[in-house]
Amino acid sequence: MTDIPQPQPPGTPVALPFPTEGTLPERMGMEVLEIGPERTVGRMPVAGNTQPYGLLHGGASAALAETVASVAAAAHAGGDRIAVGVDLNATHHRAVREGWVTAVATPLSLGRSVASYEVVVQDDEGRRVCTARLTCALRDRPPGA
Repeated sequence: MTDIPQPQPPGTPVALPFPTEGTLPERMGMEVLEIGPERTVGRMPVAGNTQPYGLLHGGASAALAETVASVAAAAHAGGDRIAVGVDLNATHHRAVREGWVTAVATPLSLGRSVASYEVVVQDDEGRRVCTARLTCALRDRPPGA
């Protein structure tokens, strides 16, 4: 990540400094709204990301949490390094049937080789839907990546 996108008006998706075409975040409709090592924000529609009962799938919340925390860890790592998730846990607090969920990743620990983030996922009314934690290993960027 050589160029961190500059802040946009609230709610405006920012372009990620790496390709997303054909990735899970694209397929799930995720948008990243703010990027930084101290705070990264993303959101995802509930529609299309539900389990058979019409509720937001817990795995979708976990995928959103891992995405925003990984982007934050990559911003912390810098352009010549990558962040790779190695541990994710998530606690689901309430069901969501419609609208969007928004995830905010903030650091718990930012080291040279490991970064850990807490991610709070909320619904459109600001109610906590999920709390997650992601730990990323920070590695040198492989050739060609």
